[in-house]
Amino acid sequence: MAQSDSPEWARLNRAHWDEKVPVHVASEFYDLAPLRAGEGRLYPIEEAELPRIASAGWHGLRVLHLQCHFGADSLVLAQRGATVVGLDFSMPAVRQARALATELGLDDRSRFICADLYDARHALPEPESFDVVYTTWGTIGWLPDIVEWARIIAWFLKPGGRLYFADGHPAAFVFDDPRADEPGADEPAALLDGGPARFPAPRFGYFEREPLALDEPGDYADPDAELAHSRTVEWMHPLGETLTALVDAGLGIDFVSEHDAVPWQMFSVLEPRGDGLWGWPGTSWLPLGMSLGATRRAD
Repeated sequence: MAQSDSPEWARLNRAHWDEKVPVHVASEFYDLAPLRAGEGRLYPIEEAELPRIASAGWHGLRVLHLQCHFGADSLVLAQRGATVVGLDFSMPAVRQARALATELGLDDRSRFICADLYDARHALPEPESFDVVYTTWGTIGWLPDIVEWARIIAWFLKPGGRLYFADGHPAAFVFDDPRADEPGADEPAALLDGGPARFPAPRFGYFEREPLALDEPGDYADPDAELAHSRTVEWMHPLGETLTALVDAGLGIDFVSEHDAVPWQMFSVLEPRGDGLWGWPGTSWLPLGMSLGATRRAD
């Protein structure tokens, strides 16, 4: 699909992510020093769970990384011996991924394609050719059709191939930081276990079907950034909907995990844990992240 033919939500989201690329590459949040030193690491959640996906290691596996952004995680897996194809709808992100692959000497084990996820079958007509589909952190909230997402994953996986998926927990996406115009916003902070802080307030319906039109000029990787393309459109996807879509597409669920931390400061009250993750002060009030592994059935 040509960009000029894309729906408005896709144009808005693409402009938003195009603008984010140089901000993210220059940020401390995306620390590329370990990757450049040949010691690239993923977040602790993935590092703990990926041995269940690639029990014999990554060498020789063919991996499709959907919504890969500028390819940092793709290249971590390539460093470990996988052959990786990364797909993202942002051309600036794909150019950066290709440049980073060349810099790291990983051109022979990585390829990056610019395409909307829903055009993936046309951009990469290689059905049943991947051992692993990998997609993590900030992905499906940008997609209106989770059923088609699951079908695309199944289409690319070999029978017996594995999916690894991690993202923010949909229960946490119901909440947001209190806004200045909300009642009580100027009152003293309520006490949480870790000290004074305002608990996130409900803002979105868990079962909301309509797209969410947002306008937030900041950026999770650089709090000082002010994005010109701040308008975005996102969707809520309840956990049951995501699991059912994968099962209906022909995948068997191997595990589902819920986490009390995520790799970005989802809410202002969250505190850094020192391992790249952000968690609640004191009590883990509700899940912040989730992850799952699934296997494409042979039938």
